[in-house]
Amino acid sequence: MKYNTQLTKLILPEYGRNIHNMVNYCVKLEDKEERTQCANSLIDIMGNMFPHLRNVNDFKHILWDHLAIMSDFQLDIDYPYEIIKKEELIAHPQKIEYSRPTMKYRHYGKTLERMIDVAVDMPEGEEKEQFLHLLISQMKKSYTQWNREADDAAILEDLYELSGGKIKLDPREYEIPDFKPQPSTPRQRPKSNRGQRRR
Repeated sequence: MKYNTQLTKLILPEYGRNIHNMVNYCVKLEDKEERTQCANSLIDIMGNMFPHLRNVNDFKHILWDHLAIMSDFQLDIDYPYEIIKKEELIAHPQKIEYSRPTMKYRHYGKTLERMIDVAVDMPEGEEKEQFLHLLISQMKKSYTQWNREADDAAILEDLYELSGGKIKLDPREYEIPDFKPQPSTPRQRPKSNRGQRRR
């Protein structure tokens, strides 16, 4: 008797060794019509193993793909679907190009720079004033997370620069609320009941 570790590695372990053995048997049948009948019987058995997936789109197509994969694409039959190709399984995924937006000051972030652009285009009025107060508060929060002390005048100067010289706020008229980042606290383990008396 051989241990599972000594047996051939299964291509799709979720189907089990018996199904893989049936696939191997099916591949070795000499008559093509007999192979096709065997393959159809195998598809029925495979489908019954996962009844909860029957409502999945292209469920039958997926089963035929799996059958081809388990046979290492050696099963010579007329498939009812265009099955997956072996090259597609080993093809490397295409490289994803990550967005690397240019930022003047990385501690503010690109989103905040876009918000400054929005503020530049806003008409003068109470709404713009409220927006600017929120904007410089957020700038101070971002600044504080990267620097120990925040200089309000420097933040307003950054705003002037990032807005292309279109937003100039007087430090004497704009007081930015202080913001202290909360230190991250380590997770506490739940108290053990060990040593407590049972009531």
